[in-house]
Amino acid sequence: MDKQDKQDIRQAAGQDAPQDPRQADARPVLEGPDIARVLTRIAHEIVERAKGADDVVLLGIPTRGVFLAQRLAAKLEQITGRATPVGSLDITMYRDDLRMHPPRALARTEIPGDGLDGRLVVLVDDVLFSGRTIRAALDALNDLGRPRAVQLAVLVDRGHRELPIRADYVGKNLPTSLRETVKVQLAEEDGRDTVLLGVKQTVQQ
Repeated sequence: MDKQDKQDIRQAAGQDAPQDPRQADARPVLEGPDIARVLTRIAHEIVERAKGADDVVLLGIPTRGVFLAQRLAAKLEQITGRATPVGSLDITMYRDDLRMHPPRALARTEIPGDGLDGRLVVLVDDVLFSGRTIRAALDALNDLGRPRAVQLAVLVDRGHRELPIRADYVGKNLPTSLRETVKVQLAEEDGRDTVLLGVKQTVQQ
């Protein structure tokens, strides 16, 4: 196998993708096995807190929150022996920064067939930062139904909240500075599972 063949294999596996310059000096703080363990823990916490998770609905916030919600649903089924409804919630049109950024592509909202009314909805996202994404998700939920309660599960809480929003289930609390970046990579989207902590790179003019 020559050098080009090996490079082609790495690219196909997602291991040789171009690096985001903002993550050039990033270091992993969670790897694949760590992510699997914290999702298992969160699933058990949901079952304990919901007293069986009979009426739980998981809604992932695109993009990576959807994959995390699907993984949590699989773990909940392993624990309870019952399938947990899982869907996705696009919050694009509810964001308060639409006018400050270029137009965003709409993601998909998928609500399980039994709806949300009277259910315990657990929103799932990859990183909790300012809280503005979750505020938008709560606004979106108001247009879709009336859950009996809404909870929040995140893989990483990096702090720096701008709104009074707190996660009910946290995979890892990761104190950061505003100069740092947190990037979650998941196999479904990025070819591997990892959480990277880096430093924002100054753009040269």
